[in-house]
Amino acid sequence: MDLIDKLVSRQAAVGVIGLGYVGLPLAVEFADAGFDVIGVDVSKEKVDQINSGHNYIRDVEDERLAKVVNSGKLRATTDYDVVRALDAVSICVPTPLSKSREPDITHILRACNEIAQRMHRPMLIVLESTSYPGTTQELVLPILEKSGLKVGSDFFLAFSPERVDPGNASFNTQNTPKIIGGISPLCTETASALYSQAVKELVPVSNAMAAEMVKLLENTFRAINIGAINEMAIICHQLGVDVWEIIEAAKTKPFGFMPFYPGPGLGGHCIPIDPLYLSWKMRKLNYRTRFIELADQVNSAMPRYVVGRIVELLNQRKIPINGARILILGITYKRDIDDTRESPALSIIEELLELEGNISYHDPYVPELEYNSVELTSAELTADMLAEQDIVVVITDHSSYDWPFIVEYSKLILDTRNGVANSGDPTKVVRL
Repeated sequence: MDLIDKLVSRQAAVGVIGLGYVGLPLAVEFADAGFDVIGVDVSKEKVDQINSGHNYIRDVEDERLAKVVNSGKLRATTDYDVVRALDAVSICVPTPLSKSREPDITHILRACNEIAQRMHRPMLIVLESTSYPGTTQELVLPILEKSGLKVGSDFFLAFSPERVDPGNASFNTQNTPKIIGGISPLCTETASALYSQAVKELVPVSNAMAAEMVKLLENTFRAINIGAINEMAIICHQLGVDVWEIIEAAKTKPFGFMPFYPGPGLGGHCIPIDPLYLSWKMRKLNYRTRFIELADQVNSAMPRYVVGRIVELLNQRKIPINGARILILGITYKRDIDDTRESPALSIIEELLELEGNISYHDPYVPELEYNSVELTSAELTADMLAEQDIVVVITDHSSYDWPFIVEYSKLILDTRNGVANSGDPTKVVRL
C-alpha cells in the first residue's frame, strides 16, 4: 500500500519520540484518531506511567489517556528498535539553551541518529522540536540519509512546529492550526496526510525552513512585545504612573494596538528560548538581531528588577532584606499549570536567598521545589502564615487564589501580575 494511502486510511503505525508537554498530547491525538501509536522516551518513569494509564500532563484528559492505553492504541517504550516497525515518526524532544545561551540540539541529534540506524522505506519523519532555521535541511536530513535512503522517494521529511500553550482551555493539539513544510512538495503532502487525520486545520508552507521561521516569528513577536511592555512598566514606575491603567485605556483603541502585559520575567519552553535560536543563527551569518537581543536583555533583567522593588518596599518600612520574611505566591511560569521551566520565580527566590531573606512559597501545583541549591516545600496558606510575612510577592496569579483572603491578612503585597486588581486597598497592594 502507498504510504499516503496507509496514512489516510489510518492503517499506519505512528511513533512519537519525546513524551513531554508536546509529545504526549500528540500521541494521544493520533491514538484517538485510530492509529496504532508507540511513544518513545528516555525516561523509564514516564514510559511506565503511560503504560499503566497514568497521566502526568495536565493538558491531557486522564480518561482519554486511559482509554487509548487500555484499548492497545497507545503504548510507550525506551527502546528505539520499535522504529523498524513504524511508518511515521514525529520528533518532539526538548531544545533548551546551553549555559552560554546557545542552542542545545543534543536531543534532536540523538533521536535522528537512533532513527537513521533503523529506517526503512517508505517512511515519514517529522520534526516538531523548535530549532534554528535550516535545522531540518542542514542537520536532520544528512543524518537520516546516512541510512542509504533518499529523501523524497525512500523517505519523507518535514518540519511541523509544535504550538502548545499549556493550560489553554480553548486551544489544544487538535484544534490549533498546524504548520507543515517539507523538504519537497511530496514530503509536505505526505506529512499532511498524517496530521490531517488528527488535526482540524493544516497550513502548508513552501518548505521546511519556512515552517521553522513561522514558529520563530510567532515567539519572537511575543518576546519583543513583552520586552517593550516590561520596559514600559519600569518607565511608568519611574514616572509615578500606573502601567495597568495605561494598558487598559490604550486597548480601547479599536485598531493599531494589541495589549501585552508586564510581569516578573519570561518563562516556559518557548518564548524565552526560541528567539535566541534565530539570533544565534543570524550571528553565524554576521548579522545582529538587535530587537531580539534588546528584548532578551529587558526580559532577563525583570527578576532582578522585582527583587529591587521588594528591597525598596521593605526599606520604605525600615525592614532590612536580611532576615525579612518574604512569601512568594506562585512558582510556575504561568497561571494554572504545573510547569516551572524557566520560571522567573526561580531566579527571584535564588537572589532573595543570596540577600539572606527568609523565603517561603506557596503554589498549589508545585508541592516541592528543587532548583540549583534551593530546596523548599510549599507552605500552607493560612491567615497566621500570611500575617507573619513582611511582604507577599505575587509571581503567578493562579485562579484558585482567594485574593480577598490574601489581602485581608497580609501586611504588604507586591503584585507583579495584577492579580489583586480589585482589592480596593492601595495601602497594602503595590503593583509592578
